[in-house]
Amino acid sequence: MNLIIPMAGRGARLRPHTLMTPKPLVPVAGSPIIERLVTDLSSGLHKPFDQIAFVVGEPGEMAIAQLKSIADRVGSNARFYRQDRPLGPAHAIHCAAESMNGPCIIAFADTLFKADFDVDFENDGLIWVHKVEDPSAYGVVTISDHGIISSFEEKPETFVSDLAIVGIYYIREGAVLKDQIQYLIDNDIKDKGEFQITSALDLLRNKGINFKTAEVQEWLDCGTKEALVIANQRILQWNGDNQIHESAVIDDSRIIPPCLVAKNAVIKNSVVGPFVTIGEGVTVERALVENCIVQNDSIISGVNIRKSLIGSHAYYSGSPAELSLGDYSKLSS
Repeated sequence: MNLIIPMAGRGARLRPHTLMTPKPLVPVAGSPIIERLVTDLSSGLHKPFDQIAFVVGEPGEMAIAQLKSIADRVGSNARFYRQDRPLGPAHAIHCAAESMNGPCIIAFADTLFKADFDVDFENDGLIWVHKVEDPSAYGVVTISDHGIISSFEEKPETFVSDLAIVGIYYIREGAVLKDQIQYLIDNDIKDKGEFQITSALDLLRNKGINFKTAEVQEWLDCGTKEALVIANQRILQWNGDNQIHESAVIDDSRIIPPCLVAKNAVIKNSVVGPFVTIGEGVTVERALVENCIVQNDSIISGVNIRKSLIGSHAYYSGSPAELSLGDYSKLSS
């Protein structure tokens, strides 16, 4: 089975953290978003993917090397495809057409989840869904009395269903999906101005392909600073108590669980937690830090912060705040 991961988006909603780092490589609870996604999918299947196809925009050499390393760690081969123009999710998937043979899982790289992957992969296709309060921002499905998906709707303006598609799809014959996306592209069939995966799935449904749903227990969006901080909180809660690396120095400080403190971090005269991830080589001194992500080699000094995302090699000292501070930034007051 192959895994296809479209990840060519610019990550504009997560700037400034995506100016230097592709959004899927931004860390949450100590690991890049995409590493958590790949690891969870691989362990859920209980075997490695034959190939992981990454659909990228313009990643640097370090990003490519990091993605190869992630694939290696789960025992899969990495392959890379380019999406030069943002023409929609179906177009992004089709960029990996050469990998769309046999059974495939497609997973978009801005989502994390808790799910049971003990499902029947003999089905024609599976769509993972989650109930949401406001389905107008999502692709949704409706289900027949026989448990088969009866329609796909992309961001419906009027209510049709509260079962939102979380961005994970299984197709037993990847080639048939490839052909339907090609049909959309050849005939310039767009919805909301883009080539949509829901349009291709609806074509397959009309041709007799039966799709069923599989539910995720929890779905975490990682598309904005606020969403990423919430995702960090939930993952730390899933993990339980504090995770403090043996090389970290905790001096006259209190760590309120659940928190993650990475190697070579130094925390002095501070209160950290709950729901805080402290990256490698970070220094926190004379500070109160709650519900935050502080990435590698940054310094937090003499400040009270909460619900914040601090990049790598950053420095912050000043008034109490809720902020998003990018890599190599300095802010003091």
